[in-house]
Amino acid sequence: MKLTILGAGCWGATLAWLLTDNFEQICLWSREQDLQEDLVKNKHCSKPLEIQLKDKVEVTSDMKSAIDKADIILSVVATAGTRSVCEQLKASGIKSEQILVNASKGIELPSLMTMSDVIKDVLPEQKLAILSGPTLAKEVLMGCPTAACVASDNIEVAEFVQKHLNVKNKFRLYTNTDVTGVELGGSLKNVIAIAAGFAAQMNLGDNANGALLTRGMAEIVRISVRLGANPSTLYGLSGMGDLIATCSSPLSRNHTVGAMLAKGKKIDDILKELGSVAEGVQTSKALCELAKKLNVEVPLSEAIYEALYTDITPIEVMQKLMNRKLKEEEKY
Repeated sequence: MKLTILGAGCWGATLAWLLTDNFEQICLWSREQDLQEDLVKNKHCSKPLEIQLKDKVEVTSDMKSAIDKADIILSVVATAGTRSVCEQLKASGIKSEQILVNASKGIELPSLMTMSDVIKDVLPEQKLAILSGPTLAKEVLMGCPTAACVASDNIEVAEFVQKHLNVKNKFRLYTNTDVTGVELGGSLKNVIAIAAGFAAQMNLGDNANGALLTRGMAEIVRISVRLGANPSTLYGLSGMGDLIATCSSPLSRNHTVGAMLAKGKKIDDILKELGSVAEGVQTSKALCELAKKLNVEVPLSEAIYEALYTDITPIEVMQKLMNRKLKEEEKY
């Protein structure tokens, strides 16, 4: 059995570390310009997290050799790069029977496509699954246990991925056939995580945090159901589970972005300082555009979009949300 991981960023390298013993062969691919010399020569990286891979992990920038004879290809590239990587997979001769698992959480701009839609657009015959759940990389590297969801339209594909990516005592996987719900739960919660970091930095309190998570979840469900998701999926691992983890932890990059915004920093400076992708920044724009297209209210997400891209102050963001027109709490 061979596993190929596309993307040698924080989560991609963590998965290579976590899953090494599950496979006879394991390959970690990245664009040549993104590969750190230390990772290529010593199977080691120190930023943004320190990770030491085993010698059996092959590190390469050659896509064709990376995917050759791979049973599972796990894509952990940034949302903005997913289409390009799929084009490279196509050009490199990916076979339809190879299972492509997407672990990136976001929505493509300007198309507003989910990652599964992007993949199907380029590779329509590909066996496909989605991996999503509460998976903070640093905790995984510490050996802390977590659980995640593998979703596919084909339950046999989901079960195959579940069997081979499950790691005893560390990484428990569940299957699901609601691809839309699993994908959107994992993607949209990143925007709410920015809001949580924002609120935490402002010291708004635990009551506000509880209200924020609840109203944020309502927005996630509202949008996702309109796009075909089963509402119960959003209260599972890839929705509520991931939301709680990323909204509660400063280990989350999106939470960190929110905290820095609340300090009055501008988004360009924040991203430079962060040194890695925070998917919620781009997803906030996509979510607001989707909401407008679907005629769905998402005031919390809109407030975060404003905080990211305008000169509104943190106090004004909070006041704008708290003083909206009174309404009935919706039910699902």
